Amino acid sequence: MKEYLNDLFHFDKNDIDKIVSYGVKIIVAGLILWIGMKIVKRLHKAVEKVMVKAGISDNIRPFLLNIIDVSLKAVVIFTALNVLGADLSGLVALVAAIGFAVGMSLQGSLGNFASGLLILTLKPYKVGDWIQLGDKFGRVEEIMIFNTKVVTPGKKVLIVPNSKITDDIVTNYSEKGVIRLEIDIHIPYEENWDDVKKILLDAIYKVPKVLKEPPVEIGIADFDSHSLLIMVRPYVKPDDYWEVTFTAHKVLKDALYENDIKVPYSEGIEYGKFGK
Repeated sequence: MKEYLNDLFHFDKNDIDKIVSYGVKIIVAGLILWIGMKIVKRLHKAVEKVMVKAGISDNIRPFLLNIIDVSLKAVVIFTALNVLGADLSGLVALVAAIGFAVGMSLQGSLGNFASGLLILTLKPYKVGDWIQLGDKFGRVEEIMIFNTKVVTPGKKVLIVPNSKITDDIVTNYSEKGVIRLEIDIHIPYEENWDDVKKILLDAIYKVPKVLKEPPVEIGIADFDSHSLLIMVRPYVKPDDYWEVTFTAHKVLKDALYENDIKVPYSEGIEYGKFGK
């Protein structure tokens, strides 16, 4: 038993050198982890300040900071493991394979993510803007990493993938602060154009929230087979679009009725008075 214990606790010079060498590696690796994590923490604060000064959106800033944090911490951990003599080639290959597999499976989501970064960075529109995406019109309620939430005037909530937005034309009605209404009116050829124009112009400026500048545009747009197509184009603020649209139609109809201006029926043969 005594001989067994002597053999068990007997260390030659090579063993002691190995223990000292590995102990030093452990201490160095520990210092790398401790100092490295403190450096990452300070870099986090410094990068965050730079992002705030650069005007990067609050929606994207935490996400980018998390990516930077994870990446830097991974570098610190890999460096510490390398000091300990760990073979990282297999681990790196495994991480690469996992990353490739995840990337392939999330190809569509990554496209939406990249588009979200572009939207939040370039800011083609912002929350509260009225925009048109294809045939959909609404107000931006929220811009997220993968999609944009748009609320239509009918209170329908549209969840639009960001990649679809960046791949298509986006009309931003709020960019200039004004939006133009488009109202079409048919009148018979027999009506006097100058009189009709004056009636319409006087009436449209009586509509609340119609802007004086830019001025209202009124003109003959087309000559149909049995009538003139008149376009009335007032400007309003984007938030007033639908309210003014409905009010303007009523006011213009009443003005034409009060001035005995006829309207052509769809058959294009008979003419009737605008009803009250």
